[in-house]
Amino acid sequence: MGPNGAGKTTLFRIITGLETAGTGTVDILGGALGYLPQDPILPQRATATQFLEYVGWLQKVPREELSSAVSGALSQVGLTEKADQPVRALSGGMQRRLGIAQALVHGPGVVLLDEPTVGLDPLQRASLRETIARLGSEATVLVSTHLVEDVRGMADRVIVLSSGTVTFDGTVEQLEALEDPTALGDTPLERAITAMMGTEG
Repeated sequence: MGPNGAGKTTLFRIITGLETAGTGTVDILGGALGYLPQDPILPQRATATQFLEYVGWLQKVPREELSSAVSGALSQVGLTEKADQPVRALSGGMQRRLGIAQALVHGPGVVLLDEPTVGLDPLQRASLRETIARLGSEATVLVSTHLVEDVRGMADRVIVLSSGTVTFDGTVEQLEALEDPTALGDTPLERAITAMMGTEG
């Protein structure tokens, strides 16, 4: 996590190969990679199933496995009953979950989700956080966010970025222990994070 401009999206784009790092290397352990960009463009006229079938084809899912891969991805994000609904008929939260499903359809070992809860109402955010937390038992899930409640609801490990530099790497409890009582925020976790972010954001 980190403020806007800390380098979260740039890091994800480097990991996925969409951008090239000036120095250093990235090694992905766990096979295939799934990615949900911050502002995904979903085909509004396609059904959820049609969209995922197309993504599965792009990801070279074998034809004989495509149907089960699509139904499995929809089940993972709780959209089985919306399989035949056009994307435009889905709520904002459901479209976010469909975006996660497209990152899962090919069975990746590592999943990157860039700001998945941005723009959602509190109920949608809470539901999506539960979905993401469940995915963590099946794959390594890396989530970028600047929302403190996302950290509390999903993370078992937190990395704080500030100006492209890692300022913390540990558990939520370890981060809370670094609380600065004079920093902005209503909770120990929020005060610890805002202190690390300094004057950014």
